[in-house]
Amino acid sequence: MSAPITTHSREPLQPILTAHLFPKVDGLLLELLRSLAPEEWEKQTVSPKWKVKDVAAHLLDTPLRGLSIARDGYFPPAPKLDSPAALGAYIDRLNAEGVAVYRRLSPAVLIALMEIVPMAPYGVSWAGEDKSANWFDTAREYTERWHHQQQIRLAVPRLGNARTGIMKRELYYPVLDCFMRALPFTYRNVSAAPGTAIRIVVSGECGGSWHLYGGETKWVLTEDDAGQAAAETTLPQEIAWRIFTKGIDRERALSQVRVSGDRALALPVLGMVSIVSA
Repeated sequence: MSAPITTHSREPLQPILTAHLFPKVDGLLLELLRSLAPEEWEKQTVSPKWKVKDVAAHLLDTPLRGLSIARDGYFPPAPKLDSPAALGAYIDRLNAEGVAVYRRLSPAVLIALMEIVPMAPYGVSWAGEDKSANWFDTAREYTERWHHQQQIRLAVPRLGNARTGIMKRELYYPVLDCFMRALPFTYRNVSAAPGTAIRIVVSGECGGSWHLYGGETKWVLTEDDAGQAAAETTLPQEIAWRIFTKGIDRERALSQVRVSGDRALALPVLGMVSIVSA
């Protein structure tokens, strides 16, 4: 194995520009929802608590809540948020309350409201940030819309055709690239010598590779590939998004991934969560 590599000259990852993708992915969502038969609105998704209609209700609730906060400075009452777990539990509660309200609406009303609701910015907490650059929060919002739409497509098999759905490189790769920004935060308590390299690969035409290096005080995610890595984890593109959104359990995921090198360095990625959740 090659000697550890210093990180001071590593090139950081470039911003993910996703604003131009919103009209396409949102248009595909509305097209998808309009095509659902009445019984398909009640299909179970990979999110244990949510059926298709619950996911649609969530996709209406979150931007409306964000608009109220960002534009109007209106914050719902909140408990003391003194830890990531407390924040996750609070968000889970708000999500459940919103879904309970908006799933009462007819599909036609849900769709009509989703056509007009705008988006608003947040901090990307799952990457360890209280405040985030606009491009990052925009990308985070894009991942929300993409992965919830994919939950619906997965729940209704006739909609899951990769050629006609959203499992395309143009639409899916930015989701993966955004999710991977959680790697340094995920590995924050993993010890390794400075310069230790870890490679995360998503196989398939929509995938790519990401490179994590141990720094003096923290892990660094960069575009540089030093070649020899202390550990490498390869995830099939079909389940990568599910791993990072709690849509598949660890044992099922582990049976489908390939790991080489130091497993203590290779496996923490399977516990990475790139959504806000307890």
